[in-house]
Order: sequence, then C-alpha cells, then structure tokens
Amino acid sequence: MIYTVTFSPCLDYAVWIEELKLGEVNRVEREHMLPGGKGINVSVVLHNLGYDSVALGFIAGFTGREIEKQSKNLGLSCDFINLEEGNSRINIKLKAKEETDINGIGPVIEDKHMNMLFEQLDNLTENDILVLAGSIPNGVSSTVYCDIMERLKSSKAKVVVDATNDLLVNVLEKHPFLIKPNNHELGEIFGVELKDKEEIIFYAKKLQEKGARNVLISMAGDGAIFIGEDGNVLKSAAPKGKVVNSVGAGDSMVAGFLAGYLERGSYEYAFKMGVATGSASAFSKQLATKEEVLKLFKTIE
Repeated sequence: MIYTVTFSPCLDYAVWIEELKLGEVNRVEREHMLPGGKGINVSVVLHNLGYDSVALGFIAGFTGREIEKQSKNLGLSCDFINLEEGNSRINIKLKAKEETDINGIGPVIEDKHMNMLFEQLDNLTENDILVLAGSIPNGVSSTVYCDIMERLKSSKAKVVVDATNDLLVNVLEKHPFLIKPNNHELGEIFGVELKDKEEIIFYAKKLQEKGARNVLISMAGDGAIFIGEDGNVLKSAAPKGKVVNSVGAGDSMVAGFLAGYLERGSYEYAFKMGVATGSASAFSKQLATKEEVLKLFKTIE
C-alpha cells in the first residue's frame, strides 16, 4: 500500500479574475475549492491513475471536516488525525495575469499528536511506500521526516520525500527511495545558481552521494532529469501544451513516477510516466486524469 503524509492539509480556494486591482473590489470570474496539500495531491492523482493509497495527516475544525469529506468524495481512503483545537488552513490560489498564493496558518500539532502518527506508521512493511511531502507547521521539528525514517528503518518500507532545504537534506543519510526537488530548490541546497542541465546533473549526483537512492529533478517548462541508483541518467523535455494551473504539478510527477514504477518496475518507464503526469496536471484546471496522462505519455521521448 502507498501512504501519503500531509502535515498541514488545506482547502485550496482557487479564484480566477481578469486582472488584480489592489485597493479595489475584484469580481471573480470563476472559482472552485478542493482539498489540498502535497500528500493529498499525490493521493488524488494516484487514485486517478488507478492506484489506491491512504492519506494520513492532521486536520482540525470545520475546515478539517470539509477536507476529509471532499477527499473521500474524490475516492480517497483517509486516516487523518483530528486535532482538538484550531482549524485547518484555507489557501487562496489567485489566478490573474500572474499567479498569487496566499497560504493560511495551520493548527498547532502537539507531541501527543505526533505520537499518534508514529503509531500509524509502525504498521508499515517492506511492501509499503510512504510519501512525505511538503512543508511542516511551526512547532514541528525540522528533523521530523528524518525521525520518521529512522523509526521506519526496520520495516524496510520505501520512503519518498518531496520537500525543501533542511527537511530534505536531513533525510539523505537515511537513504530515501526517491527525492524530488526542483532545479531551483536543488540550487538553494548548495547555494549556487544552476545554469544548465549538466550543472543540475552534477549537483543531483551530489544528493545521491549523500544517500538518496534515486533523484528526480523537475524543471517546469524545461522538462525533468532522473538520476537512478542503477547509474542511469535520464532526461526529458517537457511535453508541449499550455500551462493552465501549476498547482500540484510536482506532486503529480511523484504520483506518476510511483504508478509507473509499480506497473513495470522500470525506472525509465516510471520517469516517463512522471513527466507525463506532471505536465498533464499543469495543462489542466484540476489534477490530471488517466486519459490526459496517457495522451501526453505517447508524445514523450
């Protein structure tokens, strides 16, 4: 089974306006609200591709109840931990000439709640995959992903980490199955500005030297690069299409990669599925469907 963890799930409230005018009343042309958070996005896309997962994480208040309700309506299996105080976040995704995100503040996660999550994860085995995705709320230790991997070491479950800065760097010594920084995040880790694909490959290999088994680098319109534990380096241009909504594209790439890997056990096929799925979500108003993914998959070399 695949398990995804989202520490601070949210309701993503997306609104479209022709032009944002500060200090004035802006009329929304269209809107929609969906459960969000990187782990939930991964679970949604996995479901769309025909793979079951269990969405884990922390929810609170009336917004938390709505997150759980909408997640289940999308076909997800959920085992969220309900917090006694606060409300889950509402994140505003403003679609105008430029995209603007306004992210809310999540509830406080206490030690007792973390222990409940640890107990859930104690049931994982070597046949399971755990996806740790996204940032963590204030008050949660920056070593939490590393702590989870240490706890899971004896289970031999495969762990995927999609995070930034210390959250990602801290887990490398625990040998995650897959990490997925984008090219900008990769440069930030090493304090450099990456100018071409060869530099990206060089620094991606450094992450592998530090312990990551496989490294998947997303580069938005410039495609993606994969550094495999088998020594192969795979590169792909981005499929052609109009970017409609970039929210969730990176999460979709992770889901597509896992779906491809589970289907054939091939890193090359998994990489191709990851690129197709990430792009399909970027070209769609919502997260990618299987039909959209397979259509793009045929165009990728």
